Parts: sequence; C-alpha cells; structure tokens
Amino acid sequence: MDGIVEARGLLSDQIRNALTDEIAAGTLAAGIALDEQELADRFGASRTPVREALRQLAFSGLVEVRPRRGVVVTRMTPERIMDMFETTAEVEAMCVRLATYRMTPLERSALLDLHEQSGRLVDADDFDAYDALNRSFHEALYRATHNGFMAEQALAIRTRLSAFRRTQLRQGERIRRSRAEHGEILAAIAEGDGEAAARRMRAHMLNAASALGRYVAEHTGD
Repeated sequence: MDGIVEARGLLSDQIRNALTDEIAAGTLAAGIALDEQELADRFGASRTPVREALRQLAFSGLVEVRPRRGVVVTRMTPERIMDMFETTAEVEAMCVRLATYRMTPLERSALLDLHEQSGRLVDADDFDAYDALNRSFHEALYRATHNGFMAEQALAIRTRLSAFRRTQLRQGERIRRSRAEHGEILAAIAEGDGEAAARRMRAHMLNAASALGRYVAEHTGD
C-alpha cells in the first residue's frame, strides 16, 4: 500500500512539474480550462494524481477554481511575482540571520554537504534534482534557526512559491548563479556574520524573482 501511495505521489509531482513549465512558458495560457480527464489521458494516469497535481498548482496560485468553468490557468504578472518573492526574501533573510548564530557544527556541516552535492547536478543541468536539493538546503536553514514558529512560517511560504522557485532555475544560467549565491551565503555563515548572510539571502531571492520574470517574458512575448 505504501508503494502505491508513493507512486501516486511521484506521478502527481511529475504532472505538476510539467504543467508548471507549460504555464510559465505560456503554452497553457491564462484563462485556459484544465480538464481532469483530458490530463489523465495525456499523462497516462488515473484522475487521482491529476487531481492532486491541480490541487498543488492551485495552492501555488498557478490555477484557480471557478464556478461552472472548473480549474482555470491564472494570469501571472511580473508585479505579482515580485510581491511574492519580496515577501519570502525578507522571511528567508530573517531565518539565515538567526541560523548563523544558532546552528550547530553538525547543521553547518550538513549545509556544506548539500552545497557540495549540488555541483554535480548543476554540471548535468539536472533542474529537477537541483530543485529538490535546493529545497533541502533552504529547509535546513529554517531548522537551524531553532525557532519552530519561524521555521513553520518560512516553510509555508516556500511551499506556496515552490512552483515559481522551480521554474526560475530554467532561465539562462540561473541554476549556476543560484549555486554560486548559496556559496556566498555559506561564506558569510562561516564568518559568523549574520547580517551579511541576511543581505546575501535577500539578494538571492530577489535574483530568483528577476530570473522568473525574465523566463516568463521570454516565453510569452510572442
């Protein structure tokens, strides 16, 4: 039974990722209705993982449920993207500032290990694997605050933005710049400079927002 649940979860993630990329690229334009059965047929899946993928997309704000129309692709605007990333930039800056002063040597070592592992993924242009490791990197920082409430709030916002944060990695050389920025944040942490770590994290998140805005503009400019 656990294997079946896990397989459904993986399939719903694959469907969500594929639809996320198509929405960001403009292949699925704003206002288009998404039919569960049509998507199930397209992906060779039952309606259960499709429904879960759409639920996740709705939580991320990429689609919305409308009366009599069902699930519809939401319009993405650069202003909306920047508002969301500006908020998460401040939250993550607070987290890394606190984590710099509170993390244990083991937590610092774990972050360095994640950063080291990410190099191979960047070299291979493995966006999905890097996205998963990137998520682990940031969540490790949340835990290192040793502030349960702050970690919960940061994770909730991150989950809300997960689709956007994944897509921005596909813009130009963003995946490589993302890893380099992680290195700069880790350097500030190693120096015990929480303020510098916070500034670098804030810049890291706003750079991600700019990359996503460029990606959307490049793929919807026709």
